[in-house]
Amino acid sequence: MKIAVCGKGGSGKSTISALLAKQMAKTKNVLVLDTDESNYGLHGQLGFAAPKDLMEYFGGKQGFKQKQRVPKTSPLGGLTAPGAAAGQQKSHFFEERWGFSDLPSEFVEEKGKIKLMAIGKIHEFGEGCACPMGVLTREFLENLDLEEDDIVIVDTEAGVEHFGRGVAKDFDTILVVVDPSYESLKLSRKFEELGKQAGNRVFFVLNKVEEDIEGDLLEAVDSSKVAAVIPADRKLFKASLKGEEFELELEEIAKLADFLDKN
Repeated sequence: MKIAVCGKGGSGKSTISALLAKQMAKTKNVLVLDTDESNYGLHGQLGFAAPKDLMEYFGGKQGFKQKQRVPKTSPLGGLTAPGAAAGQQKSHFFEERWGFSDLPSEFVEEKGKIKLMAIGKIHEFGEGCACPMGVLTREFLENLDLEEDDIVIVDTEAGVEHFGRGVAKDFDTILVVVDPSYESLKLSRKFEELGKQAGNRVFFVLNKVEEDIEGDLLEAVDSSKVAAVIPADRKLFKASLKGEEFELELEEIAKLADFLDKN
């Protein structure tokens, strides 16, 4: 299963990704894929060192760009020839298909049953846009084969750009993290719309929820699609503020993992 964790900036995507990974790793093999070029804290929440950018495996941004042969007629700036069905054309970047055991160890941080990889980060002023990272994310997910007990949790960049890049078609499930803000509620409707267009199952995770506003949030979204309600938690907040590993376990996260396993 490939799960995308989406939402607006600051909604708690990385927090949910880290907590969910730790919970699901009790019974599954979990790969956490960091695709947010401006997120520098996910590895700390998992208790890992920062992984090397996978982009460097392909020679960095410049080397990666040189390998791209983008058809001018491609509306997504993608790597599949016009008219070719998904999976029918060989990747420009991968010689063979990869499973979890084929992931290049130099670019993987690992502890127990959790692996962490990062597509790439913006490291220097003027180095260029993050567009190549979007292409690599799509190519990587398309090329990745999963066994029955393998789970991929993708911590996406804030907003909806990955839908515009066509990455979302490779997800089985999209979790939209919704925090108590008008902007987050409004964006959640756009995620639901785009997810339907991409053929994804879309569920909501209400995050940072105080007891007195839970009812308002449930009224503002399709409550039948709410997979979890995560209460505001001071210990979690403090750990996030310090960039420390999450040691606590939340009953709501356990329920969310069980929900995903059954759905």
